[in-house]
Amino acid sequence: MNTQYYDFRHKLNEAELDEIIEAYKEGEVLAFPTETVYGLGADIFNEEAIARIYQAKKRPQDNPLIAHIGNEAALEKLALEIPETARTLMSVFWPGPLTIILKKKPEISSAATAGLPSIGIRMPDHPVIESILVKGSLILVAPSANLSGSPSPTAMEHVREDLDGRVYGIIDGGPCEEGIE
Repeated sequence: MNTQYYDFRHKLNEAELDEIIEAYKEGEVLAFPTETVYGLGADIFNEEAIARIYQAKKRPQDNPLIAHIGNEAALEKLALEIPETARTLMSVFWPGPLTIILKKKPEISSAATAGLPSIGIRMPDHPVIESILVKGSLILVAPSANLSGSPSPTAMEHVREDLDGRVYGIIDGGPCEEGIE
């Protein structure tokens, strides 16, 4: 597989942004930047794409993925209920490096949650992935964009070392600010 590279370090390219959104909607797997580490994402509603994440990373399938959303409206598609405590935490820490664990709706694939009745949800604070999620009305599931057991990637070069030729695309949004999940 020839991996596509997208350079968004200095500005968003609208044509490439549309191409990336379409690729996700068609079931492709692409690495993207967040404020913590690079993630390896696929459409949460596409089981074949989710399976490709596990395959590309060589990740055990009993290890759940985290849903990445661009706005709070997406929560309604994922969670059965949202407790007031969770809403308070979201209002303070989102967007940002906080994952909230909620009971999942039945239509969420067990492939994404490793068979668990709950799902981890976060709203990343990075302009590139935020643009993709919001403009594309996407919800992506993603672990870190590395081979299982390798250090989590904080720059596009780290992702390339592990996943070049294993995924459809890698989006370069510059180095991650936080550097840890």
